[in-house]
Amino acid sequence: MSGEYLAGKHPVLEALKAGRALNKIWLSNQAQRSLVQPIADEAKARGVVVQFVDKRKLDSLVPGVLHQGVVAQAAAVSYFDMEDLLARASERGEAPLLVLLDEVEDPHNLGSILRTADCTGAHGVIVPKRRSAGLTAVVAKTSAGAVEYVPVARVANLAQTIERLKEAGVWIAGADAAASQDVYGADLTGPLAIVIGSEGRGLSRLVREKCDFLLSLPMFGRINSLNASVAAGVILYEAVRQRRGQARALEGGHASP
Repeated sequence: MSGEYLAGKHPVLEALKAGRALNKIWLSNQAQRSLVQPIADEAKARGVVVQFVDKRKLDSLVPGVLHQGVVAQAAAVSYFDMEDLLARASERGEAPLLVLLDEVEDPHNLGSILRTADCTGAHGVIVPKRRSAGLTAVVAKTSAGAVEYVPVARVANLAQTIERLKEAGVWIAGADAAASQDVYGADLTGPLAIVIGSEGRGLSRLVREKCDFLLSLPMFGRINSLNASVAAGVILYEAVRQRRGQARALEGGHASP
């Protein structure tokens, strides 16, 4: 299922009422308020992002379609709740391994991170509703099909979600180029959520403060930062390496002194 556009008051309103996963709704500034207000109210009640834009923006999204000043982008797949991701780890008998994305807006990066999350056995990815790439057709294509296997939770507030994860016993590790501890010196074997910040800005201040610890990746070249999806891949695979080592030690450790 691709992330297609829905146009017109009734198709969008019915999609909202049916609980369909929508990335975003655009409403024309020039549309009659009485026409778009029911959609704006329903979207607010369901936590869907709404943006008022010039009519020309809508014309460009759905060329040649009579949109009535209303266009929505449907998610490529449905989103999950954060609790679903933790339940997935519990069902497998594994310590949770999650990835939180702090304003990663490039859909190619999100797709690549989903692909790596699937390969490393991560239990899910969490993204904020605002200033973040959604599950679009571009993400689905870049993920090479992983979007069908890795659950993505979309949350209103990442900082509050971090607090809820802490209450569930999950440790929060923020990737930060300025951190004194590097990834190879950190313990990544327990219940863990890795937070990846946006390109250029990195972690937002509030999210950084909420992390239990920060970790960096060793840099030996002249460029002092990695692409978000590459950074996520390095940290996830280090977590895999440590967890496999711990499992082997436990399996063979019963006979050890």
